[in-house]
Amino acid sequence: MLFDALTEPSDAIAVRVGDETLTYREMRDAAAAVADHVAGAERVGVWADVSAHTVVGVVGALLAGVPAVPLNPKAGERELEHILGDSAPQLILAAPDADVPADLPRHDVDLRAAGGDVPPEPGADRAALVVYTSGTTGPPKGSRMPRRAIATNLDALAGAWAWTADDVVVHALPLFHVHGLVLGMLGPLRRGGGGHHVGRFSPEAIAAALDAGGTMLFAVPTMHRRLADAAESDPEIARALSGARLIVSGSAALPAVEHARIERLTGQQVVERYGMTETLMNTAVHADGDRRPGSVGPPLPGVDLRLVHEGEDAGGIGEIQVRGPNLFLGYLNRPDATAEAMTPDGWFRTGDLAMRDPDGYIRIVGRRGTDLIKSGGFKIGAGEIENALLEHPSVAEAAVAGEPDEDLGERIAAWVVVAPGAGKPEPQELADHVARLLTPHKRPRVVRYVEELPRNAMGKVQKKLLTR
Repeated sequence: MLFDALTEPSDAIAVRVGDETLTYREMRDAAAAVADHVAGAERVGVWADVSAHTVVGVVGALLAGVPAVPLNPKAGERELEHILGDSAPQLILAAPDADVPADLPRHDVDLRAAGGDVPPEPGADRAALVVYTSGTTGPPKGSRMPRRAIATNLDALAGAWAWTADDVVVHALPLFHVHGLVLGMLGPLRRGGGGHHVGRFSPEAIAAALDAGGTMLFAVPTMHRRLADAAESDPEIARALSGARLIVSGSAALPAVEHARIERLTGQQVVERYGMTETLMNTAVHADGDRRPGSVGPPLPGVDLRLVHEGEDAGGIGEIQVRGPNLFLGYLNRPDATAEAMTPDGWFRTGDLAMRDPDGYIRIVGRRGTDLIKSGGFKIGAGEIENALLEHPSVAEAAVAGEPDEDLGERIAAWVVVAPGAGKPEPQELADHVARLLTPHKRPRVVRYVEELPRNAMGKVQKKLLTR
């Protein structure tokens, strides 16, 4: 079963979201009641606000074998209309006080419901979730995630991170995305441990949760940076972070300077992993592995990974392609998009560019189209230039992309956020800094200063908004 701990539940804490707590017994009862209500539906929406009701709604749908569609409560009118029209949920599960704008049948999740028995486990290839992509290249697409992907991927991560029922995962991630929902909430339930969502992110809330028994911290780079900022001035936050068994960063690359700062402040070396909505996690640095900045570790057990450039295996930079039980079932109602994403022999084209170290560790260098820059006959990954810029003391954030250039084909352009309290460096100073750390042909030819970089809900920089 996906959640063995719900078959003979205990009174141990299963889920804590803000001030709401549910034991495994209460989770079983509430989720079983949801399962009974939605049984037989083709799909159900879950209004995925930060609440225990969201977790119960998703788990209840999973118990019933009904695909759940997590709905971003901050989605705009057009995006929400598209997702509801595409997924056609028969009802929406929500917290009683949730302001759900959809004109659809609704069921309020009762955290204290008295449910019946857990239904029999559905087939492993049955769709469990329909998670919508961020829509950076068009309207969001519904990725149909099978039960086998969730089960095998969480088990592979458990092996990599020595993740057991004794662990309590602390995070403040959105519950409409696979990072916060699958890893952060369903992961602890599969292990039989605890999931503690602090509600609204703050360094103080994260520190308090770790002090209250949290053993693992999942966060995105923006959160890690703010945690490090807070730890610089508050020894208690640094102490709480130092007590975690494992600190994990994902959804975007954590700059080397932040790796070093967190280690200096807390003694912790952050573990990175790499995944996508369509694949869940593909690689991960192991708890007992080499935690080197810039690397997302080796492929997880069961995941085949290759690097391809122009249809051939790449010795240098190549597109990551993966296959294995972690793959999605395809995009809902989009056989054309599914066919475009898959190779004829069953590999998923991620669109991410990477290099492979001699020991098998993968280093992400950018996205195909925006992060592979062809300048002066060289193929250059934007990610390594960004990391180099971030090592300059005056740079707080940086994004790099290619721009058309009559002479070079593409020139390297950088968008830079100046660090608080630092003076604005001359563009040539930053170009020389990159040339010294990397090679001269990788220096930015254009530097633009901005107040902030445009990011999506998971903290990923939206470079197309910069290059328009």
